[in-house]
Amino acid sequence: MGYRYFALLNIHGCEEPTQVSDVQEIALRELGLRSCLDSQRVHLFASEDTSVLVLSNDRVLIGHLFDRSGRLVRDGSGFLEARSNVQFAEDLLQNYWGEYIAICHAGDRAHELTILREPSGGMPAIYAVQEGTGFVTSDISIAIELGLYKRQVDWTYITTFLAFPNLKTATTALDGVRELLPGCSLRLRGAQSTTQVYWSPWNFVASSKRFSDPRDAADAIRSTVLSVVKAWADVDRTILLELSGGLDSSIVAVCLQAAGAHVTCCTLTTTVPGADERQYAGLMAKQLAAELDTRNLDFESARFNFPPPPHTVVPGMMPLQYAVDLAMQAAGSSHDIASHFTGGGGDTVFCYLGTAAPAADAFLEVGIGAGLAAVSHLSLLHNCTFWKAARVTAKKLLRRPKPPYKADLTFLAPSIAPGRPNAHPWLDQPRNALPGDRERIADLVGTQMFRDSSPRGQKRWHRMPLLSQPVVETCLRTPSWMTIADGRNRAVARNAFADLLPPEVLHRRSKGTFMSYSGAVYQRNKVQLREFLLSGALQQHRLLDVAALQQFFKTDLPPRDDSFMRVFELSMIENWVRHQV
Repeated sequence: MGYRYFALLNIHGCEEPTQVSDVQEIALRELGLRSCLDSQRVHLFASEDTSVLVLSNDRVLIGHLFDRSGRLVRDGSGFLEARSNVQFAEDLLQNYWGEYIAICHAGDRAHELTILREPSGGMPAIYAVQEGTGFVTSDISIAIELGLYKRQVDWTYITTFLAFPNLKTATTALDGVRELLPGCSLRLRGAQSTTQVYWSPWNFVASSKRFSDPRDAADAIRSTVLSVVKAWADVDRTILLELSGGLDSSIVAVCLQAAGAHVTCCTLTTTVPGADERQYAGLMAKQLAAELDTRNLDFESARFNFPPPPHTVVPGMMPLQYAVDLAMQAAGSSHDIASHFTGGGGDTVFCYLGTAAPAADAFLEVGIGAGLAAVSHLSLLHNCTFWKAARVTAKKLLRRPKPPYKADLTFLAPSIAPGRPNAHPWLDQPRNALPGDRERIADLVGTQMFRDSSPRGQKRWHRMPLLSQPVVETCLRTPSWMTIADGRNRAVARNAFADLLPPEVLHRRSKGTFMSYSGAVYQRNKVQLREFLLSGALQQHRLLDVAALQQFFKTDLPPRDDSFMRVFELSMIENWVRHQV
């Protein structure tokens, strides 16, 4: 399972229809793709597991679509027929949600086509278009198999990505291949192509949209998350819930309790301290009356030299992600489940900020009284004095905003000057944006990298319900200062599910970490990592600071020093590049 589709596009001025050769047709069938739409402008193929709704003669939707009540839309006949493509897209985003792309064209004779990708990013959309012809697909390896694309690394992108490895942009690491970002549309008109933002998180943090009462916010978050989790569970039916032991996956767990699906829980442990969450995961599994499968991550599973998933167009897997994905795929196979459920993105959508921004927001938006109360909550949250919390809040208010992403030049050759990455459209901030909104929306952009490190979504559905459009919209309407009430992080989300969560989870302030495990992986592989980087493609392109890396590998790191994670980032990029031949 997992979404798989391929659409051949032809919007050029000629009247020739899209053409798929007999050899390509056979190859598509061997890849498990069937023809779903064959028009003069679009020839669409999709797997049996990938839902395709033909909405009208000139609109087709690929993926899962729900109405705002959580009902799955199964029939596309007569769906929003009498509207322009712009009105159609706006109505779709306002009244529906899901994981989908919609392809709209204005009839066979019109040389125009619009592709819309929904805001959560659950449906991949990779495309290559030149002079009005090309393709859009869930998996670049399909285009390669058909002979329509040959892998070629974009070294300009790699140079920039080395400095900004956590920022998703429309540019990819493959030359000539782009990604349609979530909430955006691609418009092809003749030989021209343009992109447009149709959904922006900034629309939901506006003063007119904010909740004024934290109880209203909690009620809305509760009903929305319950509805979304149930909607996905009704589709998938057999689920592996990946329990981290923290608040976010536990909230997903209690929502599954009323969903009626068959749930198996899975948690991970390591042979080094810090990551054992069985105590908390066990509480949630018991509440669900579900089996808890505990998987141990051994050191051999955390590889840095491995064939990356062929569908990826940017580097995305470090050793820890590789080991986790391996374990979760094995658990999924063992229990024969249809989908993986995670609490991924919960920290972001529930607004877990580690700065003074929530208190600064309160001063700017509500006034002195609310601001002082927020400072008091901030001091409780960070276990510091009121006056220290007030000082850092004042600095946040007085200093100019920092760029949302800062270049990391560690271990990069001094001679290279990486350019600024193409701006993500959600980082285009309004003039008077609040500090907390700037930070939480920058974090929301960062969540778009999650699926690049989780290839298990190619074999089974990979659901991140907390990143679904209705949940994100509702949480954005919750002011940041409400989320630190009484010195608790994600306070509104905690209140929303207070009667459903075990007290040990509800009031928990800490969480397990895999940093000790990652540190042990680094120590065991230090010699191999040194050779891997200093004899690899990045060094051949003179992108690394060899002297600095050699010195680092000679140094014994002090306890709790996590600077080795930068080496893992570089090895992630090196590994991906090596396998693009």
